Amino acid sequence: MIRISRYTMLALAGLFSLYHVFRGVITLGVPDSPWPSIVAMVLYIGATIISLWPTSPVQMPLSLAFFNLAVSITLCLLVTSELDPGADNGYATWHVASIGTLMTITAARRREWTAWAGVGFLTIQSIVWAGIGTAAAIGVTGSVTWVAIAVVIARALARAGRDAEKLVLAERAAAEWQAAQDAHFTERARRLDEASRLAGPTLRRIVLSGGDLTPDERMEARLLEAGLRDEIRGRRLLNLDVRREVLAARRRGTMVSLLDEGTIDDLPQEELDRVLAVVAASVADSTSERLIVRTAPLDSTAAVTLVGLSKPAPGSEDPDDDVDLWREVPRSAAAGSDPGRRSRQGTMEST
Repeated sequence: MIRISRYTMLALAGLFSLYHVFRGVITLGVPDSPWPSIVAMVLYIGATIISLWPTSPVQMPLSLAFFNLAVSITLCLLVTSELDPGADNGYATWHVASIGTLMTITAARRREWTAWAGVGFLTIQSIVWAGIGTAAAIGVTGSVTWVAIAVVIARALARAGRDAEKLVLAERAAAEWQAAQDAHFTERARRLDEASRLAGPTLRRIVLSGGDLTPDERMEARLLEAGLRDEIRGRRLLNLDVRREVLAARRRGTMVSLLDEGTIDDLPQEELDRVLAVVAASVADSTSERLIVRTAPLDSTAAVTLVGLSKPAPGSEDPDDDVDLWREVPRSAAAGSDPGRRSRQGTMEST
């Protein structure tokens, strides 16, 4: 595929525009006075330079479009004011092609109605000035045709650009969907493999025994179920130390809940290891009947919150569980010198 750079196209358009000026220069002797044509040439060159400026956006500013329209109207009036409509003026009617070129540039830069207004004024003024036959002979029809072609091409390119953008968005959405599906499939396969590895032996014992398990085997099955639940709900709250201490706490009779809300996914591995070390130590030291380990909200300075709950002491009039452990593990080591901030409270509503 042949590609033409933007600067090459601008250079070609500039040379084509200057060609019209050259035609006007060599026929300056035809008008009664050359000065109106010279002024028209200066205006035309200025409008062309601004319209073809390399750093300009694709869509022409509305102010520049109106300026080009004003220049086109001025060119018609200045050049024809010194020409004889009944004579063969030759290239002295250079303004017709110049206006067609300037309005074509305007249309290509997505200011269609301004371009149509420019060639429309050119057509009407030329017919009034010299008649329909002369207007066609000096190239008015060609100028209108250029603008029409520019409008069609500009619309086609704009439509192609929109379609390309839609295709890019659709492709991106499809890639994201495929990535999510692949991640879901991989995660599901990993969890199935993990569950099969952990629960396989126990399930085989249950099948072989017909469900008649000893109390110890039933306890191990419950611990296994809780561990599998941790793998699903605990996610990044788990490492080898945390798994070991949680299992030990459950064997002591503590109900442990691990809840990862996804707020520590962006935590650096070094900080995550520090946080999980505190969690493992806290679980090991806990004497609570219930222990809840939950990731803190994103706007919190804490990464993980540990809450220990126990039934109220005998004779207590408060039916709510006692909070005998409250620990917040900061997201970064700089947030506190102590690896975890602990405070004891009297009671907390049972959850």
